[in-house]
Amino acid sequence: MNLGNIANIPSQAHISRNAIQRLYITMRHLFMRGGYKPLGVSGESMISAMQSLKPEIYGSINDEEKVELDGLLYIFLRLPKGIEQCRYVNLISREGFENGNFDTLIPPRRKRNCYRVGPDQMYIEMTRGGSDIYDILTHLTFMYMEAEKIRRNSLDQRGRKNRTWLMLESLVNSINEGEEINKQVGFTYLNTILGRTFNEISDIYEKFERASEVNSLFEITYWLGNLSMDEYINQVDREISFSPALRETLGHHIYGERWAYTIKRVIFENGWFDRPVHIISANLHSVMNCLYAKAAVGKKIKYDSFDQLSEILSQDANAKLRDAVETYALKHGMFKLSDTSGTNIGIQIFDTTQLKNVDIIDDLAEIDISQKHVIVVMDYAFGEQAYETMDELLKPYIHANGDKHNFNVKSVNIMGKAGILQGSKGDIMIPNAHVFEGTADNYPFENKLTVSMFENSGLSVFEGTMITVLGTSLQNKDILSYFLKSSWKAVGLEMEGAHYQKAIQSASKIRHSIHPDVDLRYAYYASDNPLETGGTLASGSLGLDGVKPTYLITLEILKGCLS
Repeated sequence: MNLGNIANIPSQAHISRNAIQRLYITMRHLFMRGGYKPLGVSGESMISAMQSLKPEIYGSINDEEKVELDGLLYIFLRLPKGIEQCRYVNLISREGFENGNFDTLIPPRRKRNCYRVGPDQMYIEMTRGGSDIYDILTHLTFMYMEAEKIRRNSLDQRGRKNRTWLMLESLVNSINEGEEINKQVGFTYLNTILGRTFNEISDIYEKFERASEVNSLFEITYWLGNLSMDEYINQVDREISFSPALRETLGHHIYGERWAYTIKRVIFENGWFDRPVHIISANLHSVMNCLYAKAAVGKKIKYDSFDQLSEILSQDANAKLRDAVETYALKHGMFKLSDTSGTNIGIQIFDTTQLKNVDIIDDLAEIDISQKHVIVVMDYAFGEQAYETMDELLKPYIHANGDKHNFNVKSVNIMGKAGILQGSKGDIMIPNAHVFEGTADNYPFENKLTVSMFENSGLSVFEGTMITVLGTSLQNKDILSYFLKSSWKAVGLEMEGAHYQKAIQSASKIRHSIHPDVDLRYAYYASDNPLETGGTLASGSLGLDGVKPTYLITLEILKGCLS
C-alpha cells in the first residue's frame, strides 16, 4: 500500500472547504465586475461550487428532479416578497430610494430595505457588510437552481410546456383574478412540477401560508418556472447587478460610524461618559424584560416564576403585554434609539440609577446600582458587520470642539444564536475561543461566563471552541464533522464571534481606547443542530424553546455586569 498516495487524497471536508473558498472568490470577482447572469459562465461556476458543497440547509439541492421545499421557504423568508417575479435584481447601498414613493419591503427574517421598481425589477439595500452580500447571493443561486428543476419538470421532450404546467398557469391566473381555487387539485399539479409527494406538497403549502410575508407556493412555483422558461426558450436573461455606490462604499464602515457616533453622542450629552459602561449584543427584549417586566405587568397576570413570566411575554398573542413593559421601561431609565444609519441594528440604553424604585425580579435582587452603570444593548449584527459596528463603538468619542473622550467600557457581552455540533436545540454553548473559518485567525479569551453558572438549568451546557463561519448556509456535514472531531473540538458555529473579538482586541490591546482587561462574556443558545437530520435552520424556528436559554444567559450577563 502506498501511504504517500493516500495522504494526497483530499478528504470530503477538504473538498467542501475548497468549494466554499471558490464560491467566495467568485462572488468577490463578480462584485468587482459589477454584475453577472445567474445562468451565464460566471453564474454556472457558482452553481458548480454549490453542487460540490451540498450545504445541509439546502437539502436535496443536487437531486435533478426533486425541488428542495424547506430550503425554498427558508430563503423566501430572507428575501423580499415577490422577488421570484423579478428578472432583474439590483444590489445597492443606501442611495435615496427611501425618499422616493416606492413601497419598502422588509423580509421578516433578514432586516434590509428592498424596493420593487416596476414589474420585473427588485432593488435590495446592502448596508450590513460583505457577509450580507455573500448571504443573499448564495440564496439567489439556490433559487435559480431550483427554478431550473421546475422548468425541466414542466417541459416535454420537445421543449414544449406540458399539460401540468398549463394547468398550473390557469390556476395562478384564477388566483390573480380573485377566484376561489381547489387547492387539492392544485397540489396534484405541484406534485409533478416539484417532484414531491402529495403529502409533502400539502405540508409545505401550509408552512408557506402561515408565513404571510411570502407569496403562495402556487405563485412562487409558477414564477420561478416562468422566468426560467423565458430564458431557456426565448433567451431573455435574468441578471444580478451591483450599483457603483455599493461597490465604492463596501468595507469603509460608513454605516457603522454613523451608528456608533449617535450612541456615544447620546451618552455624552446625558453626562454618562465617565460612568462604567457595559455593552451587550443581544435581542431587544430580554434585558428590558429582566429589569422591568415584574414591575410593569407582574400584577396583571398570574405566574409562578420568572421563567413562566418570560414565556408568557414571548407568546405571539401577548403583544399588548410587551408594549406595556416597553412603555414602563421608557419612563424608568430606558432610552430607545431609532436607527437611521442603515445598519438595521436597534439600540437601547439603560440608566441604572433610575432602577432604584423599580420592583426587579428576585434573581437580580442583589445587583448594585450605586455604581451608576450604563448598559448599552445592541441588536444582533450580521457576520462581518459585527467588526464594523463594534470597532466603531469602541473608538473614542470626538466632540465638536475636537476633544477626544475614551469610552469607560467595563465589559462586552455577547449573547447569540448558533448551530450546535453536539446536543440539541435550546442547549447552551460557552466558548473559550473563536476560530475564523478559512483563515489562520483564532482568538482565545477568558470568558467570565462559566459552565457552572448553568449547571442546574435543566439544559445541556457545552464549553469549547466556536467556529465563526463565512456563512451558515454554506456548511455541510463533512465540514461540521471535521470541526467537531478534529483537534479544534468545536462545540458550535456562528457568524460574528471572531469579528467581535477582532474589534475588542484591537481596541483594548493596540489602540488602548478601552481598558486592556475589559471583562468578556460570551454565550450562545442552539438554534439548530445541522448534524442532525431535520435539525437545520430550514426545519423551522426555535419558537418558545429558545425562551429559557435566552433569559438564563441574560440574567447571568446582568449579574456579572451589575454585581
